[in-house]
Amino acid sequence: MNRTIGEFRLLLQGVSPKWHHGFVYYVALTVLLLFSMDSQAHSWLDVTSLEVGSKSSGLNEIWHDPTGMSDISKAEAAYRNKYFLPLGSAGSTGIKPGAFWSYFVLKNSSTKPVDVSIEYVDNQLDGIQVYSRIREGMEPYTELVYLSTSQPFSTREIKHHRFAFSVEVPPFSSTEMMVKFDAGTLGVVYPNMRIWKPEQLMERSKAEAILTSFLFGGYFLMAILALIGAITMRENILYLYSVYSATKIWVWGSLLGYTHQYLIQDHFHWSYQSLSSAAVILTGILFARCFLETAKYTPRMDNFLKVMLFNGLFLIVCVAFQWEALAHLSMMLALFFYPGVVVVALVRWRQGNAAAAVFALAWLILVLGLLVQAMRDLGYVVHNPINYYWPPVASFVEMLAIMVAIGLMVQRLRKQKESAERKYLLHLEASRTDLEQQVQLRTQELEHAKTKAEREARTDPLTGIFNRRCFFEEASKQVKMAINNRIPLCVLMLDIDDFKSVNDVHGHLIGDQALCATARVISQHVRDVDIFGRIGGEEFALVLSADIEGAMAVANRIHRDIAKIVIKSAVGQAQFTASIGIANLQEREDILELIRRADAALYQAKRSGRNRIVECVEAT
Repeated sequence: MNRTIGEFRLLLQGVSPKWHHGFVYYVALTVLLLFSMDSQAHSWLDVTSLEVGSKSSGLNEIWHDPTGMSDISKAEAAYRNKYFLPLGSAGSTGIKPGAFWSYFVLKNSSTKPVDVSIEYVDNQLDGIQVYSRIREGMEPYTELVYLSTSQPFSTREIKHHRFAFSVEVPPFSSTEMMVKFDAGTLGVVYPNMRIWKPEQLMERSKAEAILTSFLFGGYFLMAILALIGAITMRENILYLYSVYSATKIWVWGSLLGYTHQYLIQDHFHWSYQSLSSAAVILTGILFARCFLETAKYTPRMDNFLKVMLFNGLFLIVCVAFQWEALAHLSMMLALFFYPGVVVVALVRWRQGNAAAAVFALAWLILVLGLLVQAMRDLGYVVHNPINYYWPPVASFVEMLAIMVAIGLMVQRLRKQKESAERKYLLHLEASRTDLEQQVQLRTQELEHAKTKAEREARTDPLTGIFNRRCFFEEASKQVKMAINNRIPLCVLMLDIDDFKSVNDVHGHLIGDQALCATARVISQHVRDVDIFGRIGGEEFALVLSADIEGAMAVANRIHRDIAKIVIKSAVGQAQFTASIGIANLQEREDILELIRRADAALYQAKRSGRNRIVECVEAT
């Protein structure tokens, strides 16, 4: 104040000397004194060029605008009407709608301008609007800067993951600051700002980036190791742990501001933070249910975890429909439910699951971190760098402890497996004699069953002839032998004409009898060296060790005998004919090509009117 009076006296030296002893001089001096006394009631902050973040704008003059729509003129009116009051909490406004305004004064007592960087202390904010002027009442406020998460990050003057801006305070001067903090529809505001030397803020930003890089690198390493373990061990719990670790990077990257700084630099939205929170809630509860096996051992408590899962899904719905207030309510509800998971884990520990105790400790560490954040948000705890990074560090320690719990669980499962193997070996040793006797008694039964199974595997169950697989195996051998020994060989492909009409008119039972009768008729013309099988629904194949003339003769006899088949049914007699395609073996031809040519001849017979025999003359 003495400096201000002295400056005023120097100012008066430039006017008429009679002012020094006159009435006006003393009136002016009195006004200056009153002004100085009033100024001392403000939030004065002496700033220098050596600020290291130890000073803050304070919480002495804060005004709550519930509508969030007031501009600087209304804020000035509120200040004149003394609506700016001390906050009355440890540092947070609590969860309230609208915006908050802060007033403070930066005073430079040096002979040079002072450049300082002013940093908002947290990330839970949609935007800030800063106004300034030199000396109270001498000139109107002008907008210094407007910062918002919806703006491109590249437009920020100071590249910092929290809101920060620069102010220059002239020498022997004071700069009044009005700052509007916008938390959106419903949110938490910390109307306090740290004051830094610009270079010191950048150093602090680098230090924080190193810390978060360590945390995120740890999360990433845990996620990768768990994923590798899941793939090699085929354990679903490790897949869930890997995804849970990955969502930790997402959620803390969003809440600490690094997602906006490095990934989504344009048009960042509050919903990204809510969506990442929903992801970490869902994956965390799914992991807890799987790890603690609540569905199997504690069904009632499993219902509690299902409610938490439903709340996580509801948070996603709130994000999808842009219900900001309900999204905040959903996240508060999730924080309220989180301690319940510790209770569930302790119950499982009491049931004999030792790994559940470590899990309970891990989750308790997370809950304590979230409790600190909740107490800070509600204004019961002072906001400082320690409790600012306490939640993400607690979350990191939680993941490390859970990894230990997983190790204990795997060890327990391994011991259970070894115990079961020992019991099994003892049981085998004790009953070895009895088993040997049983084996001897049942050896013949097994051999008989094996023979029967092999026969059934090779036989069509309806007609009793070779099935498709067995036919191709035997026919392939026959073809190779014929080529090696230069023996003539032919294939007959036979298909019952209009077999569908037999099923439709007389029923499927008569259709089955027709297939069996056809197989019996063909079998009468099959020698021991021939291969006969059913390869489709009403399609049969016959491999003959004969030239084309002999195969044609056999085909004519089969064709004639099939036409004589008569099957009685409830709607009359069922009679049918067959179409036959013949192909003879060519040099260097396998069974598939031979069958293909015989099948082509069969289809030619079908297209030519059915009930006939067609020979495939040339290989194609």
